[in-house]
Amino acid sequence: MYLIYFFHSNIIFFYFVVGIIGLLVGSFLNVVIHRIPKMMERDWKQECRRILEVNNEDAPVEKYNLILPRSACPHCNHKISALENIPVISYLLLGGKCSECSNPISIRYPAIEVSTSILSLVIAITFGVSIQFILAVIFTWALIAQTMIDYDCQLLPDDITLPILWLGIIANMFGVFTDIYSSLLGAIFGYLILWTVYMVFKIVTGKEGMGYGDFKLLAMLGAWLGWQMLPLIIILSSIAGALIGLGLIFFYNHSQSKPIPFGPYLAIAGWIALIYGNELTALYYNWAVT
Repeated sequence: MYLIYFFHSNIIFFYFVVGIIGLLVGSFLNVVIHRIPKMMERDWKQECRRILEVNNEDAPVEKYNLILPRSACPHCNHKISALENIPVISYLLLGGKCSECSNPISIRYPAIEVSTSILSLVIAITFGVSIQFILAVIFTWALIAQTMIDYDCQLLPDDITLPILWLGIIANMFGVFTDIYSSLLGAIFGYLILWTVYMVFKIVTGKEGMGYGDFKLLAMLGAWLGWQMLPLIIILSSIAGALIGLGLIFFYNHSQSKPIPFGPYLAIAGWIALIYGNELTALYYNWAVT
């Protein structure tokens, strides 16, 4: 209680703390984004070996999770020390290169750290020192991880989506973002809307237009924000997908036959709806009436 009062009385310091925590969490999200798909692949292979009754002698024995082994340079396998793992600062001090082999380190790592910090600050400014802030910033971190994993691998891991979906429902049992009925209907309709689109597209074209992870992600967004936000999320994600997709095709020679993940657009739209959903909905209704 004292800490809450202190942050209320020193709001600038609260923002500073949130910014630092955002950088640290962004560093951890880099690990999550890189390792969860590999962990999933290992689990799939192990399950296949078990089903096919294949000898597991060649299976990897080294522990591989979000903690072990230590992060290492992909070129020389140099183990990253604690001093080399300070968000942003280490990247700048190392000149964007590995301290051992001098191979370049992707700018994406500090970019995700800075982006996580900035988005966390936006949440802090929007919700202040409150339970809404704590939940909304967790929601934001999950969306960042889902966005980048889907961009890299066209996967939306259940290990992230489902716990966050349930967290949204639990939060809305107490009316944090919407009422529980809107939350439950949001989860149900969020899943069914994209599932219906998927089935119609598959029947008409014989192809799969999206993955089941997209259904679950929209269900998660509906669970947090309520069914009333689903139309806005779908419209915003469709606009973002169309504009970015066309940009990739015309300016970056992206093959039209190569699928573009829809999860990042849903995540962007869901985050915008979290912050500005009521204002955008009211703006639309005012425009429609006039």
